[in-house]
Amino acid sequence: MLNIFFDLDGTLLDSQSGIIQSLQHALTETSDIEPNSEELRGMIGSGLPHILSNFLGPYGEVSKAINSYRDFYQEEAMFDAEVYDGVFQMFDTLMTSEVGLFIATTKPHVYANQIVEHFGLTDAITHVFGAELDGTNSDTTSLLQYALDETGFDPSKCIMVGDRQVDIFGAKNNDINNIGILWGYGEADELRTSEADMLAGHPEELAEIAFDMMGLNLE
Repeated sequence: MLNIFFDLDGTLLDSQSGIIQSLQHALTETSDIEPNSEELRGMIGSGLPHILSNFLGPYGEVSKAINSYRDFYQEEAMFDAEVYDGVFQMFDTLMTSEVGLFIATTKPHVYANQIVEHFGLTDAITHVFGAELDGTNSDTTSLLQYALDETGFDPSKCIMVGDRQVDIFGAKNNDINNIGILWGYGEADELRTSEADMLAGHPEELAEIAFDMMGLNLE
């Protein structure tokens, strides 16, 4: 049986508005830095501590900024997002072919589960794997290792789908097949440089690409 792990932000959801607002709030609360939206958009997916440390530096109040981000995000911005066009159709096709569908996000799972339920993804998604609030599994490599340990899946029969090089590297580090998607926040050059196994330009292309790369027939 084929099992597919999906990144969340920039892969299933266009959530940049809420994330950017929360980052701007956290940075202005803890520093005099006011980054623009485009600058922040290019960093979505690289992990909250990394993004904030990049702006605040090694001696900045990163922990305080993380707490500020989370408070604002939960209260104001968590659901400021939308499901990408074609995602539900993609899920329908994959579910018809009895593919196991999972989310693997470095977003804390306490938020990810609420988001998945809010946007009506629970019927398709078997389980959400996410980070802990204390930072455990906050990088894609350790997150996917945890997911494999929990499920007992053979990595050669799994695919990781994501929009950033961290998704591709995390998959490769766990011997998981991978597909880079071009409708999210990562650029095509980034995904090609990371040597993604395949690239998909639209959600409705993904099922056929996934089955072809695994040598399976799409029902």
